[in-house]
Amino acid sequence: MKLVSRFPDHPEIVTLHDNFVHAVDTYRDHKYLGTRVGVDGTVGEYKWMTYEEVATAREAVGSGLRYHGMAQGACIGLYFINRPEWVVVDHACSAYSYISVPLYDTLGPDAVKFVVNHASIQAIFCVPQTLNTLLSFLSEIPCVRLIVVVGGVDEYLPSLPSTSGVKLISYLKLLGQGHSSLLPFCPPKPNDVATICYTSGTTGTPKGVVLTHGNLIANAAGFSVCVKFYPSDIYISYLPLAHIYERANQIVLAYYGVGIGFYQGDNLKLMDDLAALRPTLFPSVPRLYNRIYAGITNAVKTSGVLRERLFNIAYNSKKQAIMSGRSASPMWDRLVFNKIREKLGGRVRFMASGASPLSPDVMDFLRVCFGCQVYEGYGMTETSCVISVMDEDDKLSGHVGSPNPACEIKLVDVPEMNYTSEDQPYPRGEICVRGPIVFQGYYKDEVQTREALDSDGWLHTGDIGLWLPGGRLKIIDRKKNIFKLAQGEYIAPEKIENVYAKCKFVSQCFIYGDSLNSCLVAVVAVDPDVLIDWATSEGIQVPIFLLSF
Repeated sequence: MKLVSRFPDHPEIVTLHDNFVHAVDTYRDHKYLGTRVGVDGTVGEYKWMTYEEVATAREAVGSGLRYHGMAQGACIGLYFINRPEWVVVDHACSAYSYISVPLYDTLGPDAVKFVVNHASIQAIFCVPQTLNTLLSFLSEIPCVRLIVVVGGVDEYLPSLPSTSGVKLISYLKLLGQGHSSLLPFCPPKPNDVATICYTSGTTGTPKGVVLTHGNLIANAAGFSVCVKFYPSDIYISYLPLAHIYERANQIVLAYYGVGIGFYQGDNLKLMDDLAALRPTLFPSVPRLYNRIYAGITNAVKTSGVLRERLFNIAYNSKKQAIMSGRSASPMWDRLVFNKIREKLGGRVRFMASGASPLSPDVMDFLRVCFGCQVYEGYGMTETSCVISVMDEDDKLSGHVGSPNPACEIKLVDVPEMNYTSEDQPYPRGEICVRGPIVFQGYYKDEVQTREALDSDGWLHTGDIGLWLPGGRLKIIDRKKNIFKLAQGEYIAPEKIENVYAKCKFVSQCFIYGDSLNSCLVAVVAVDPDVLIDWATSEGIQVPIFLLSF
């Protein structure tokens, strides 16, 4: 069977630029990028840019970069969280053959400095908050020639010494300069580099994953075979655009003409954004789903005996119907579950989970409570995102689905951990991936590239999987992130962390151990709101330092 590398219905789309041109031609007047945050910083109802309006802005941004001397193939940094301008700049990079390089605070200022120099970034788009970080080490990033401040006003931008060689302007000024001197596109080729995504490196410095336009289109095309979206869909964008999960989602969504609404930028206000946007598509990660699970179950347990009993009856009845392929009684939704659905806006029809394993009981819980299809997938930055994803009609939880049609997967024996293809009842081994979604290598790092990619083009993921019936892949271990305790027992800390994270009192958990000791250490951060509520209900006086959270 031939692997998918292009959209079956539109094989002419071979680059991100082609993908967006298709979107503009097909969905010109459809709403595309929405935000609640006004120019003055106030928050109101969502206001939208259409696909055509975004196309106009991306042409101006790309022309503006050319106006400032950015040559084809230059690396352009994006140093701010999700907002419409992030996507506009990314589209401009694709249209004018620039290489986008996301920068993000979680790597820390030293890592940002490293990435800017390592990728020789010539222009950086930032916001006033991240501008201050850049200016603190401006003399140490000599490759930068232009800094564009999104949301900044030229009159209030600091003046830089002429000796710095750096121009500092606002995003609005760049738009104006581009509009005044529009230049034709410089479309990329499929093998051209689209982006360099830096991930945490084992040596302490980030590794730059080199992805081409062909890589990203193949991933999106393979995913589109598995899951369908519609121009009427609305998506909430809050997962970091600097990560491949959100980036890949946006590529597929543009292909289908979906509207993308951005959160305010504050996770604590996400529920308010969901109520205002009322999305139909909700992507997330297990950590948030675990919090939703804990919040609902805690509310049920404290709602009184009769309400708890009603919830359990409704839950068990609806779960049994879903598992047997029947339609659940609409009575349960009216009595119990519609109130829960409203927490995410009331219209979600599709939920997705990635980045780490989702507990089967949490997945089943989401399916029942939100009455929609819940997909779990598996992927990496090095594979342009999706390696495998669950089938639409699959009711079995606890696995990450079947292979993306754009890649092939094999399990390689790991004898030192006793994982082999001969294992019963299911073959086990390290997950290896090959196909058009696999990255080109780590930027300027041949040693680590050779460690990840073998001579036959197989990417060795470091994850341990097994094959379940029906071609389902289940991830059971991590080749590198495990260790033995003194008594010889293997420990997978992430598994233990995920168990503790489901406790309503726990906001974060970190497990540590080493091979010279026989037990583990857990560093646990409590959820102050839940702890304070519990202490109050038990008549315990809450310490002043907790009230200050």
